[in-house]
Amino acid sequence: MISTIQTSNINNYKYQVNSKNIVFGHNHSTEKNPLSRKQKLAILGSSAAGMIPVMAFWAKRKGFSLNPAKILNTPLKDWAIFKYAPKDKSIQFKAPQILSVATGSVAGGFIGGAIVDDKSNLKAKKREILSQLLGNVTVPVACVASGAALYEKYADKIEGAMPQIKGNSGFIKGFNKFLTKLPNAATTLTLLGIGIYFGNKVSNLINEKLYHKKVERNIKASDFAPHVDDLCMATSMMNEGSSFGSKLGRIIPIALLVPGYQTGIAQSEER
Repeated sequence: MISTIQTSNINNYKYQVNSKNIVFGHNHSTEKNPLSRKQKLAILGSSAAGMIPVMAFWAKRKGFSLNPAKILNTPLKDWAIFKYAPKDKSIQFKAPQILSVATGSVAGGFIGGAIVDDKSNLKAKKREILSQLLGNVTVPVACVASGAALYEKYADKIEGAMPQIKGNSGFIKGFNKFLTKLPNAATTLTLLGIGIYFGNKVSNLINEKLYHKKVERNIKASDFAPHVDDLCMATSMMNEGSSFGSKLGRIIPIALLVPGYQTGIAQSEER
């Protein structure tokens, strides 16, 4: 009798301890198993590894040597990833470069995540591929690139119509230049916002059709990191002849690590 009571108490205790971690009738935890720091670093590394062959392709197209010995003997500022001028001898990150490098990053992140994470999260990572490549890269890049090309045709008229303050001081000249470029910045930000919104909606819709599951993936703060490339690209396209846009372009490969990383760490909501 005592033994039966003790066994019952132990079973009740186990049930109370585990009641928050089980779903009745299933043996799966309702909570996601968070990735360790080591796993996340592995995914970040695999995202970078996925970008390497794509960057090597564009570097070769611009005449850079892929010989490791020659690269090590070249000053750091003249490496393909850092060199920004002259434009005809450096990688310019416009739509084709951004889309291809992002694809490499996402492929690397997915492979890394598939290796180090639980296999039950594989579908979530596949859905995230579409969210990142379509929603966070392709649609916003297309919006910004098409808008930049259209703006360029009418840039002189638009910027010439902006009011100017009379005066010759350095401050006034700087402020007048700021006013002149204000439509440029407003157009870029507006198009970027439209691209992010519609990219998110389109990727959610396609994911629902492919996986027959309602997708409610809202825009996250991390989604804005890849759009650094859109801003850099737009700045470069709208300021031809200036080294400013080319310098900003050096940030793009770093920004494009984010889509791959987010793909690799994606986890299913249901475990």
